[in-house]
Amino acid sequence: MHTVFASACRYTQGHGATASLASEMRFLGLEGSVAILSGPTVRGLLSECWEQVLGEADIGHFLVPFNGECSRAAIAAAKETIREQGASVVLGAGGGKVLDTARAAAASLQLPFICCPTVASTDSPCSALSVIYSEDGVYEDFDSFGRNPDLVLVDTEVIVGGPVRYFIAGMGDALSTVFEARACIKSGHSNLRGGLATIAASEIGEACYRTIMGCGREALADMRRQQATPAFERVVEANTLLSGIGFESGGLAAAHGLHNAMTAAEGTHPFLHGEKVAFGVMVHLAIEKQPVELVEQAMGFCRDVGLPVTLESIGLSSDDTATLRTISELAVQPGGLIHNEPFDVSAEAVFQAMLEADRRGRGM
Repeated sequence: MHTVFASACRYTQGHGATASLASEMRFLGLEGSVAILSGPTVRGLLSECWEQVLGEADIGHFLVPFNGECSRAAIAAAKETIREQGASVVLGAGGGKVLDTARAAAASLQLPFICCPTVASTDSPCSALSVIYSEDGVYEDFDSFGRNPDLVLVDTEVIVGGPVRYFIAGMGDALSTVFEARACIKSGHSNLRGGLATIAASEIGEACYRTIMGCGREALADMRRQQATPAFERVVEANTLLSGIGFESGGLAAAHGLHNAMTAAEGTHPFLHGEKVAFGVMVHLAIEKQPVELVEQAMGFCRDVGLPVTLESIGLSSDDTATLRTISELAVQPGGLIHNEPFDVSAEAVFQAMLEADRRGRGM
């Protein structure tokens, strides 16, 4: 198997970065009308800026509505609207699900894709993957496309004024990167681009962990004051770029495998992707029987920033063994990410690790 590394063509981050959209497009040679897929909140926040920036550059654009779920139906609807309007470029603006929907529509139409995350809540913006859910929010599958975004444009002026909970969840998602990449490298399993991890991907995963652990607490305090400080900028980059490259070119394993299985439990639906992944990290470390010092370091960070470390904090209960066993069985289905671990993982091992992580999280 060859080593494979993938990343966005261009990544631009900074305060007021939305104002550079037209110049970034010109730099990359992206021409023609732009279809902008976004939800109502983001449209209200950025539509005037898009109108001004694209209008001054004589770049036509139109808005495509998003219904809140990255489902096959939502992708098909977006694709049809974009095709009817004759767009040359697709831009997704918002959180992970709207970005994944826009990405999938652009890939299907073979159009360039610009990704504009308005929250630093997941590591999906830089990737060539779209996670597909049912209309009820249950994980179904993920689609992998031939190219990563042409441009990822991260406006930290927008992000610093956004929901703090989403920023925290982004750190939970990023926290998993190094542990899952290490598992895939040790097992020799492929990354999300069909190859082995490069040295670069491995080191990016390690840098992501160091950044989150070293700057995460300070960055969170800064965001609460709505100050886009250097620490905040570094963590936005870790949540978005470092974790994005790290998971895609390093690989995923138990933490995300458990997340995907947990979406089948209705009690977890109110919780964000990164919140569920954070608890997945605690289970991941328990499955691997990692040293207590490492577990306490990761768990201590989660407690400090408000990430879940117990079953109850993601809508589950240790008393509901039927649901936990269902999740455990789903996690080990053939083809599941949990099988990227460097040893065989059984449903019973997952079940016991969930209980162990919960006990630790409750200080027992």
